[in-house]
Amino acid sequence: MKIYTKTGDKGKTSLFGGKRVSKSNKRVDAYGSVDELNSLLGVALVDIKDSLLKKELLKIQYDLLAIGAQLANPNAEPLKGIDNRLLFLEQYIDRLTKKLPLLQNFILPGGGRSGANLHYIRTVCRRVERLVVALYEADRIDENLLMYFNRLSDVFFTMARYANMLNNKKETNWIQSKSELVK
Repeated sequence: MKIYTKTGDKGKTSLFGGKRVSKSNKRVDAYGSVDELNSLLGVALVDIKDSLLKKELLKIQYDLLAIGAQLANPNAEPLKGIDNRLLFLEQYIDRLTKKLPLLQNFILPGGGRSGANLHYIRTVCRRVERLVVALYEADRIDENLLMYFNRLSDVFFTMARYANMLNNKKETNWIQSKSELVK
């Protein structure tokens, strides 16, 4: 079977069920960005050695594929188990946070390669969240997805800090007086 179909050559694509829409459609933008986020997780996984992080990142990749498929279906039923997954993500954040130094300042994204990748992934996740919110406001989707992406960005922030700690990479505190903009 050929990978190319040529059916999208004029800027249209098919949603689940066959409806043709513009590739700039809010739904297509949302599930396409979920796919981008999932691909970035694959990039991050190349450098991550810690089994606690690897295991959860792989679970999140599976989540994102299911969510992308749901977003591609205008008639999708709510995802089963998302309530449990949200609770697990909160507990996961709490478990990692207990191992981290207390956060007393804003920090600059960065640290080591793994931490920096996870910070970048957090920002892409925030964009995905904004696109999912825009889709939610324009069309019918499971409102639990709003909570999922909001929680997920917190997971990635916490993972970034945890990865930097594991790799002995220092977090850089943001100090307002060092900004050229406030002088």
